Amino acid sequence: MESTSSRIAAACSIRNGVQTRSLSLILSACRWPPRLPLLATLALASVLSLSARAVSAQAEGLSLRQAVENALGQNKQLAAFRHRLAEQDGRLQQAGLLPNPQVDLLFENLGGEGVYAGFQSAETTLSIGWAIEPGIRGRRVGVERARSARTHLDAQILQLDVAAETAQRFLSCLESQAHLKATAEAVALGERTVAAVERRVRAGSAPNAELMRARAALATERLAHDDVTHERSVAYHRLAAEWGEKAPSFSRVDGELLDLPTLASFDDLAARIERNPQLTRLASEQRIAEAQLRLAKARRWPALTPTLGARKFQITGDWALVAGVSVPLPLFDRNQGQVAESRAKLARTRADVEAERIRVRTTLFELYETMQHSLHRVEVLRSEVIPRFEETVDEMRRGYEKGRYPYYELATVQADLLAARRSVVEASTAAHRLVITLEQLTGESVSR
Repeated sequence: MESTSSRIAAACSIRNGVQTRSLSLILSACRWPPRLPLLATLALASVLSLSARAVSAQAEGLSLRQAVENALGQNKQLAAFRHRLAEQDGRLQQAGLLPNPQVDLLFENLGGEGVYAGFQSAETTLSIGWAIEPGIRGRRVGVERARSARTHLDAQILQLDVAAETAQRFLSCLESQAHLKATAEAVALGERTVAAVERRVRAGSAPNAELMRARAALATERLAHDDVTHERSVAYHRLAAEWGEKAPSFSRVDGELLDLPTLASFDDLAARIERNPQLTRLASEQRIAEAQLRLAKARRWPALTPTLGARKFQITGDWALVAGVSVPLPLFDRNQGQVAESRAKLARTRADVEAERIRVRTTLFELYETMQHSLHRVEVLRSEVIPRFEETVDEMRRGYEKGRYPYYELATVQADLLAARRSVVEASTAAHRLVITLEQLTGESVSR
């Protein structure tokens, strides 16, 4: 079977329909640097396997690839986040701006007594000064660049979340379709049972109470079928809402719920923990803290303000240049609190990274074990439980019609068969959901 990653690559394309190798190219098109090369596709990996075996394509059917394209192209959260990117671009631009020069106009020796009366002995000085921030502007820009990197990473993670949520909702649609098929089979089974009981009642071999019970059971299965029909409608609307549709434009989703992946080993998955999105974001936070610490240290040194101008002596009418420099006296370190705060923040982010790494590994182990159990459960239900129940139902129906088995035994084994069919749908769905979570946790495909 084709690998999950290759199916992802084949399934993902930009809105104009051109095939791409991965959704990371879509991120680039959205000005989001591909820091997580596979991350944007991983939430889809398990469910993409659902559509690996193609169902006959019709205009009203929806594939996972189409659903993801619609969500990435039209999701309102992604559209809103682009404004956040623009906001951060503005902050980065602002951090790199130089301070404006300052113009001073000074009048001296006027309005006094004697020769200094009036304006005749005045001295007029016009000067311009420009503050020089030694190393501050570059470090301020460094902080905003680190924040920009985090914002772009947040954009990637949001796009991953949108893709993953779309995959989850697509999976819910597949699950409701599978349940609808199972309830339809249950109704058909109930109808055959009612027909068998009617024949026995007409022959006088069974009491009328058995027929009433069989008809009640059939009505119950029809109600269950109606319930699942409504659930499917809700699932379709929730999926369509991912790209802003008020009503779904599709009448079904295409995929195979029972096509399950084969997991890689736990040690192999644990080696990929560093690609975890939250760890990557915490590393970005650490880089911001480091840049803020460098900026706080640079602000210990005062800004210099050199001035240059011209002075006119009113008495002689002569001109002369004036020059100077203004330097605040650093008698006290006015920035030591910010330096201490930045150091503490850096230490905290480093501790957060270690704590998150431990949490991710523990969660990974729990999910992996649960996933293994789910896969085993599906396999046993499909290969051992359901086939044997089906054989038992056929045998007991034939025996019931011949009077060898009582009705309640036939009804019991039929109920067990229907429960097993529901269980395999639920277990398969749970397995796919676990794969999505595992791939979001590790940052790569978890299937072999």
